[in-house]
Amino acid sequence: MSSELRQPEATDREVLDGTSDRATGSTRRSVLELEDLRKSYDGTTVIRDLSLTVRDGELLTLLGPSGCGKTTTLRLIAGLERPDSGTVRLEGSSVTGSDFVPAEKRDVGVVFQEFALFPHLSARENIAFGIEEWPEEKRNARVEELLELVGLADHGEKSPDELSGGQQQRVALARSLAPEPRLLLLDEPFSNLDVDLRVEMREEVREILKEAGVTAVSVTHDQEEAMSISDRVAVMSEGSIDQIGTPEEVFQQPESRFVAGFLGHASFVAGHVKQDCVETGVGCIPFDQINGLTDAYVGSEIDLMVRPDDVRARPAAPGEANGEVVHRRYLGPTVLYRVEIDSGDVVGCMHNHADKVSLDDPVFASLDADHELAWFPRGERKMADGGPERDRGTSPASSP
Repeated sequence: MSSELRQPEATDREVLDGTSDRATGSTRRSVLELEDLRKSYDGTTVIRDLSLTVRDGELLTLLGPSGCGKTTTLRLIAGLERPDSGTVRLEGSSVTGSDFVPAEKRDVGVVFQEFALFPHLSARENIAFGIEEWPEEKRNARVEELLELVGLADHGEKSPDELSGGQQQRVALARSLAPEPRLLLLDEPFSNLDVDLRVEMREEVREILKEAGVTAVSVTHDQEEAMSISDRVAVMSEGSIDQIGTPEEVFQQPESRFVAGFLGHASFVAGHVKQDCVETGVGCIPFDQINGLTDAYVGSEIDLMVRPDDVRARPAAPGEANGEVVHRRYLGPTVLYRVEIDSGDVVGCMHNHADKVSLDDPVFASLDADHELAWFPRGERKMADGGPERDRGTSPASSP
């Protein structure tokens, strides 16, 4: 199928690189610009032609699987690595190439996975460590301000081993904020915390950064974390950015199958474009429910992306069934079903834990989405929740 058959993409550079607010039309100052960055190790390319812009006061997250290059990108921004080519600019000034500025002179704060607090220093002394050259009165005032900001005003004299994991993280954050950096980098900042504390801390950290008015770039492989704390998310794959946008944009309207699958359970349903709808195994879906689809595509074969909350499966009345439950995964509050529909597609369906749909039951599956669906050229059939790939004899589509 022609690569022209794909979802429409933005072409305005300011929208693509993030310097323009699509909704309001306002333009904010760029704090960080990456342009055509490349980095290789021992002949293996880790970062390829990577470009993005981070706006003043924004929290942008680099999201992707292990080995995609996100931490290397962070190290290039920090000045801990030199790019093979391309440019890093901080507030409009290049800090790479012949103008290379070392990490200690970039005015960039970094919060690592390991909090790296000095065990022999108190929380207050740890925070003050990076601003020892400041006048004493100004330094003390800054430390007190940050202890208050991170909610540790009563814990300043405690050593790290007297603090909980979450408190240690807040001290590490305060220490990075102390010199008032123009940019803050967070490298998997919640990975060393237990699950419940991780959820609590990411909310707290976002509030702290927003209150401080800090521009930040975070790195994570955790989709939920990226979605919950970020103003924008840049989804990375194999050293480049597949898509960048608000959490809602990248989740609801992914521009590639990789993004669709990486950001959550996704299924692809074969569809034939008719005059006013797309005929699928879960019904004929109206044009106005499919993003960017027009009459120009009538007669085409496409794949619609559906997520488990987009499809419902109920026990079928006699003669009504259009599918069968082939897998059931109990998740506590919800149950994730895989349903093989008569068209041969397999779709995920998320139900309340109290719903009574059993394995091997004949069901009636139908679309239950109240938003526009993304679509792709006809191609590889794959479930993104661990389900099987299905070869339908079609050639892989060009990447949207």
